[in-house]
Amino acid sequence: MYGNTLMSNPQTQISKYERTPEVGLGTPANTEGWALLEAAKRLASAIMHGEENDEKTTKLRKTALRLNWRLWTIFQAELSTEDCPVPDEIRLNMLTLCKFVDKHSVGCLANPTANKIRVLIDINRNIAAGLLQVAEDDEAAQSGDNDAPENPKVPSERLETEA
Repeated sequence: MYGNTLMSNPQTQISKYERTPEVGLGTPANTEGWALLEAAKRLASAIMHGEENDEKTTKLRKTALRLNWRLWTIFQAELSTEDCPVPDEIRLNMLTLCKFVDKHSVGCLANPTANKIRVLIDINRNIAAGLLQVAEDDEAAQSGDNDAPENPKVPSERLETEA
């Protein structure tokens, strides 16, 4: 499904997303990006654990799904405030995405298959890539580094979630 990026050790793929935010130095975009990657990592780990219909696997998947859902609920609440600093167009697009994540999460909790969970992993990855690029651009602007690219490349590599 995701091309030929399958590696012999799925943990290697997950470890690419194991970053922690820099305490006191991170921007809100950096922290939000890190949180999305952490949630994606936990979702990916949950779908690689055990057999599809195993009770322990299902419990692990539901725990990761609930964590991800809480994160998106926080985004939705923040985007819904009157004094939200996010530009209107981005805000409305994100609120629409939040609504999709809400509905999809409910469906996943009812039937937590790997294919359904991969949708949330991909969403988290893509939004995080954008947020982390914004954080890098903000840091470059604050440090006076004008060499930041105008159209930075977003990593096209996908997190492989099948063992």
